[in-house]
Amino acid sequence: MDPLKATSTAETKLHFLDYWRIIRIRKTVIMAVFLLVVITATIVTFILPESFSSKARIKVQRDTTDIPTGLTSQPYTAGVYDPYFIQTEFEVIQSEKILDPVIDLLDLNTKWAKKYHYEGKLKTPESRGILKGRIELRPERNTSVIDITVYSDDKEEAAEIANAVAQVYQDYRKKQRTDLTLNGINAFKEEMKQQDLIIKEKEAEVNEIHRTNDIVDTDSSGPGGGTLGPVNVMQYNSQRIEAESQYAKEQKLLSELQMLQQTNASALRQAIPTAAPDGMLTTLLQNYNEAETRLVTLQNDLGTNHPDVQRNIKLITELNTQIDDRVNGVLDGMRTHVAALKAVVDNAEFKVNQAKTNDIAIAERSRGYFTAKADLDRLKKFRDVLFLRISQESVEKDMPKNTMVEIIDRAQQSDRPVRPNKPLNIALGIIIGLVVGIGLAFFIEYLDTSVKTIDDVERTLQAPVLGVIPQNVGYLLEEGNESPHAEAYRVLRTNLLFSRKDDKLNTVAVVSAGAGEGKSTTVCNLATVFAQSGQRVLMVDSDLRRPTLHKLLRVTNTLGLTNYLLRQNTLEEVIQTTRMPSLDFLASGKLPSSSLGVLSSAQMKDLITELKQRYDFVFFDSPPIMGVSDASILASEVDMTLQVIQYRRYPQPMNIRAKQLIEKVGGNLVGIVLNNINMSQDESYYYYSGYYHDYYSKNEDDSDTGTNGAPEEKSRTDIKPKY
Repeated sequence: MDPLKATSTAETKLHFLDYWRIIRIRKTVIMAVFLLVVITATIVTFILPESFSSKARIKVQRDTTDIPTGLTSQPYTAGVYDPYFIQTEFEVIQSEKILDPVIDLLDLNTKWAKKYHYEGKLKTPESRGILKGRIELRPERNTSVIDITVYSDDKEEAAEIANAVAQVYQDYRKKQRTDLTLNGINAFKEEMKQQDLIIKEKEAEVNEIHRTNDIVDTDSSGPGGGTLGPVNVMQYNSQRIEAESQYAKEQKLLSELQMLQQTNASALRQAIPTAAPDGMLTTLLQNYNEAETRLVTLQNDLGTNHPDVQRNIKLITELNTQIDDRVNGVLDGMRTHVAALKAVVDNAEFKVNQAKTNDIAIAERSRGYFTAKADLDRLKKFRDVLFLRISQESVEKDMPKNTMVEIIDRAQQSDRPVRPNKPLNIALGIIIGLVVGIGLAFFIEYLDTSVKTIDDVERTLQAPVLGVIPQNVGYLLEEGNESPHAEAYRVLRTNLLFSRKDDKLNTVAVVSAGAGEGKSTTVCNLATVFAQSGQRVLMVDSDLRRPTLHKLLRVTNTLGLTNYLLRQNTLEEVIQTTRMPSLDFLASGKLPSSSLGVLSSAQMKDLITELKQRYDFVFFDSPPIMGVSDASILASEVDMTLQVIQYRRYPQPMNIRAKQLIEKVGGNLVGIVLNNINMSQDESYYYYSGYYHDYYSKNEDDSDTGTNGAPEEKSRTDIKPKY
């Protein structure tokens, strides 16, 4: 596996406290953006000119007739639903067909030219663009009502424009319907003229055929109307059928009456008046019935031999003879009538046959004539349909119709401006400012790939964090044992001691990926903490390019490491003492032209071996490991290496590269020092500083006065490392 290849890390999820930490860290950015947006929104809101609005409401419908005329063969039906009708009318209202008449009606070209200090008059397309931007159309939900809202800095102008748009649109729809109707009527009339010419030519053709072929046409509407000629076969056949029906009926009735005459004369007398009504027979039958009734009465009153009874019997005999004679006469009349009907049937049959023969002959001769005549009839019917349609459209044109556009609310002047909405704009500015500020903070945090937390270090570098150093630490050598920052370095010392695998490992190189990450301060304070614990410690400034430790300790840099390695001075001559008896210092000395050869020499290795024997711990300050090889050489020669990473300074890939360089040369990286932490902004680091600071401050207060009133020595206990 390539040691330079970055270790893939598992994706982590942010906790709620991580979001809060980002907001606290980036609060300056958030507040700056928030204030900028809010102030800008407020200024723009108060600078913008006031705008008034007026709204006219119209009801729109498709073109339909209120009352069906009944002149067409098709039934009256309502218009088909069109889901795009309202949207289509929106586009019509905003088109030049509506807006241009509004501009002309209100003379907006001249008014707006003066209003906007334009020389001359505005052109109609320019005014149309301004007007279109001021109109807002909105449909009322689940209705066919459209709201026409117009915005203007002049409240009177807003109302005038809204009403003008509604009125012009209403007039446009009326004119559109009228024009369509008139155009349709004119088209029908033109077609009717053409049909009249065709009919005239066809009539001339039919007359010519009729004249040249000597055709007899009994149709009074035809060219030879009124001329006598053969009766149509259908007419004779109809007469024959009617005669046959009458004959069959009369023949059947006669047969029934003749049968009654032979079997039952009394029943015949009763049936005759119904079958063949006869006034005389009816009278005789009434007289006969009255005589029989009177006879029964006289016989009961006077007896059988009474003269009145005898006269009544004689009368009944005479009436009976007269009735029989009259019945026979009626039957004879019926026989005569049936015979006459039979003659009519025979005559009709003869005429039908004769008419068929004649019609066949005539049809052969007049087929062309009747074909032309049928064509003429069709042309006339079509002309009649056109005339009927023209009449229908003319009537519908003047009939009452549903109002296609009805102005239900006219626009009224508004005394309160609607734009700008100051409370809304400022509220939106506050909301947008917060959203943009927080969003920008998280975006910057996303772009910032530097080290932010201990988890970042351990996840990306796969190395333990031995110490967390707060911001603005001083030099413990000057601040003394009770410095508020000393505890962070004591924790680092304790963790470092527990991290080494062998007690003989006592040389430590402190490196970093880039400049300014706090290597020299870490070396100085860590060496001071070790010296404060009673161990003999040496600090070596091995940064031969930009040495800084001699400035921190306020000592000379005339003699030092380079003088010893170049065999110009002895070790005792180059090692300097500090104000702390157990802490010594070896400066860098005169800077050589090539530090690479000095640090990689055998003398440097011998020096490290010598110092391991003389001191309990030796700390080497080194230059940045990225870009120069001094730190890599030094890391390969000492027992342990500490990598200092400054909080939020360099990208993580740079720190990963520094660690890989240490491992590549065989250095023993025991852990990471996370430096310059802002404890006030990041609560996740409070444990590493605030806890210890509060704890030891309390101990200090308690130890100032013992039980016997004398000061007690402050006790310190090394804390077991976290890792």
